[in-house]
Amino acid sequence: MARVLVVDDDPDTLRLVTFRLARAGHRIMAAQSAVEALEQVARYGGPDLAVLDVGMPGMTGLELLQRLRGQHGLEHMPAIFLSARVAPRDIEAGRALGARYLTKPFVATALLRAIESATSAPEDDARRIPGRAGALPLQQR
Repeated sequence: MARVLVVDDDPDTLRLVTFRLARAGHRIMAAQSAVEALEQVARYGGPDLAVLDVGMPGMTGLELLQRLRGQHGLEHMPAIFLSARVAPRDIEAGRALGARYLTKPFVATALLRAIESATSAPEDDARRIPGRAGALPLQQR
């Protein structure tokens, strides 16, 4: 099972996601802000995958993913955005970072499938974008 960083500023969503993922056997690092997430990664090491809210105060999930990948040696870490933002520009911004994008309210089984897919696909899978683990080209999502 994967070590998953879950970041969401809504405590109810954070509890629900962490509960579902822990119940599925994943090890969880949970944070209510991007700053808290960065502190946890610095203290405990990087996760195998991140599930990030996009719209958070201070630093968006998009910015957090860029920092994690750029400053913490996690350039190939797969990510899933779980967001209430459904505008095409928001979804495209998440996918441009090589991440999957699920919208809220979410279906737990869809999130679990996305995590399984992102963490179990072999590195040499021809569908991947070079250098971006867990990413599929837009037309294949």
